[in-house]
Amino acid sequence: MTKFPNSGLSGLGSQMNIESMHHRESRLAFWMLAPAFAVVLAFVVFPVIWNLWLCLKPVSLADLRGDTLFQFNLTLDNFRKIFSDPDFATTLWTTLAYTIGGSLLSIFLGLTAALLVNGEFPGRNLLRGLFISPYIAPVVAVTFTWSFILDPQLGVFNQSAVETGLLKQPIPFLSQRWLDMEIMGVGLRIPLALLSVILFEGWRYFPFAFLFILARLQAVPDVLYQAASVDGATPLQQFFHITLPQLTTVLSTLFLFRFIWTFNKFDDVFLLTRGQAGTKILPLNVYDYAFGEFDIGASSATAMVLFGVLAIFVFVYLRWSVRIEN
Repeated sequence: MTKFPNSGLSGLGSQMNIESMHHRESRLAFWMLAPAFAVVLAFVVFPVIWNLWLCLKPVSLADLRGDTLFQFNLTLDNFRKIFSDPDFATTLWTTLAYTIGGSLLSIFLGLTAALLVNGEFPGRNLLRGLFISPYIAPVVAVTFTWSFILDPQLGVFNQSAVETGLLKQPIPFLSQRWLDMEIMGVGLRIPLALLSVILFEGWRYFPFAFLFILARLQAVPDVLYQAASVDGATPLQQFFHITLPQLTTVLSTLFLFRFIWTFNKFDDVFLLTRGQAGTKILPLNVYDYAFGEFDIGASSATAMVLFGVLAIFVFVYLRWSVRIEN
């Protein structure tokens, strides 16, 4: 008689081989991701936990090398100190104004630049390279250049404006807090130094938005614009009904990134104004507490406030984006 193999045992063995292969693939995937997890733990998770520990302790700069750093004497005095500061609310609002203004301005300038070079014309590639130059230039160099240009005594801008009659006298753009103006009989008080810093922020980082927006513009099908032209749509109507809807996701993502990065920005304001003339922001408070007063606990508490505000913003943004998509 002919003997047939046991199909049940064969299927069971095949299934066990498949499960064994899945286990091996899972272990391989884990070990391949292990370096990334290690980097995240070392440079993201551990600093956050360590900063949280420091903000709950009375730690000075000298205590960082002492045994008292690891004693379990937690307190909220650091948060009481920073919240009881009479300038804290003003600093927080200045930080938000600087962040929102700089982020929106950089995106607006990036959108304008992307629309300018989206079409074909001679020298387009050269112009694209010039648009990127503010972003790749060293921050120390560009802040020094802006400080020199806006200087009330030696600055090119003030000298040219006075000679042409645009200004009656030189204006210290980076050291004067308020500028009183009257336009059509209406008195205005402009935060001059803060506005100058926001303009620098928008100019310095618009190339980042420019690159993302230009890439998305070039992916928009020309058929949409051709159909709109046939229907008699003006260029302005095409912009609002075709271009902007196509850029919504990119613009919202850019605003999220720019808000986070600008809210944590320290070097631009420090190099331009040192936080004077109404430009004091929370990252400068972190520096002043740590290296001005040698109070690491208060500095860490201020950093946690920054983290908390950003966490709230990201949570609201994600809820809003999910609601828009649905």
